[in-house]
Amino acid sequence: MNKTCITLTLLGLLAAPALAQKKAVEKNFKEKEAIGHFTYLASDELMGRDPVRPEIELAEKYIAEQLKKYGASEIPGADGYYQNIPFRISSPPSTGKVTLADKNFTQGEDLLVLDGLAIEGDYPLVDIGFGLEEDFEGKDLSGKILISNVGAPNRISPADLFALGREKVVRAKEAGALGLIERFNIPSVPWQLVSNFLNRTTLGIDQGESSNLPYIWIKDLDNSLRDQLSEGKLTSTNLQIEGKNNRSITGKNIVAWVEGTDPQLKDECVLLSAHFDHVGVGTPDESGDSIYNGARDNAVGTVAVINAAKYFAKNPPKRSILLALWTAEEKGLLGSAYFAENPLVPLDKIIYNLNIDNGGYNDTSVITVIGLGRTSVDDEIISAVSEFGLEAIPDPSPEQGLYDRSDNVNFAKKGIPAPTFSLGFQAFDDEIQKYYHKPGDHVDNFDLDYAVKYWKSYILSAERVANWDQKPVWKAGDKYEEVSKKLYGDQ
Repeated sequence: MNKTCITLTLLGLLAAPALAQKKAVEKNFKEKEAIGHFTYLASDELMGRDPVRPEIELAEKYIAEQLKKYGASEIPGADGYYQNIPFRISSPPSTGKVTLADKNFTQGEDLLVLDGLAIEGDYPLVDIGFGLEEDFEGKDLSGKILISNVGAPNRISPADLFALGREKVVRAKEAGALGLIERFNIPSVPWQLVSNFLNRTTLGIDQGESSNLPYIWIKDLDNSLRDQLSEGKLTSTNLQIEGKNNRSITGKNIVAWVEGTDPQLKDECVLLSAHFDHVGVGTPDESGDSIYNGARDNAVGTVAVINAAKYFAKNPPKRSILLALWTAEEKGLLGSAYFAENPLVPLDKIIYNLNIDNGGYNDTSVITVIGLGRTSVDDEIISAVSEFGLEAIPDPSPEQGLYDRSDNVNFAKKGIPAPTFSLGFQAFDDEIQKYYHKPGDHVDNFDLDYAVKYWKSYILSAERVANWDQKPVWKAGDKYEEVSKKLYGDQ
């Protein structure tokens, strides 16, 4: 046999498994069925899948039924196909005023009361820097109002602000403080945008007694309050917070798993995830439509995970598949944050998270993978996507901070390699903005041929990772490399 024949034979042998995987995905995929899921999840009946509306229960039940019907198993420790989450709904106060020195701050203008009970009176004020653990050490904080900078050094993404805020409130309560004020001083984030988003009923994870501590943001974009604090000019404050209403509800992540086939590798899990909530009902558009259906964001991703459950239940890979549909992503990545802190599977057994989140698309020839180029498994995804005539490209709009705005970041922060598998876009442009968090985000204006390619590409990408003969790792020098080594040990 000559060298050419040998080469062609080897190439054929190498290509055969890949071709068989693609054929299996094609054979098991039912296009009309998938579009049916898509149509229902983005229908008016679900009223925009807002986690604080009763219609969210319809979405939860529907998704759980599909996972069960397709043969994915319940995870031990879950409530059937649910992970229950203690949520707390907090409404703005009827009166919200804070006085610092000679300046008055007012709710909705330059003040936001984010949580806690009503409080009135004059109190001593103590500056605690960024409110990190070390900032609390050695200080008498009992009976005082604490004031800190929002976020932390190098941690100012929206997800960081909310997560760190929750941590600071817990520390403040444990220290005996009566309230926490954070100075919002991030010039890249318009205060009006923050106020529009948060000066309304909000959802958070109930932290028991800590949630009763008044938690407040104050506009300080020019850092004038910081300067007064450093000069010792701010030592007391007056608070007038009245008419604060809070109540508890139970949210649900929807979870399942498929056991792997390899005796050793089945102890490792590939987490496939997407958020299923959206923003609900809001301001009507020019046509009078007030239901934000969220076909792109993120019914299309939810359908991808549902179809992955169906495929892997019939075609289990070497590694186990963990399936998760997160709730309350639009409220601050809450569902995934709760799972990351209360995992139903040990985090060191989750070796990869292929997450889905979307704003929209403007190029149906590509898949945009937020985080492509940061892990060792990139080539497997690039290869899988190419099987369906698509090209995997990295994030073209890093200025948007998309990696840190989706559920994947809650697992990346734990050390788990976690990109987001998004619809194709070459820029976060007007075509994206036309549908992003708009009432017009419907199935009937979605390219369904592209949706089918997207769903199939996701399944094949997940299969390549789950069968890969190596364990995914972060690229050397990535900011999550060190925490990953702590999670898994040096690999």
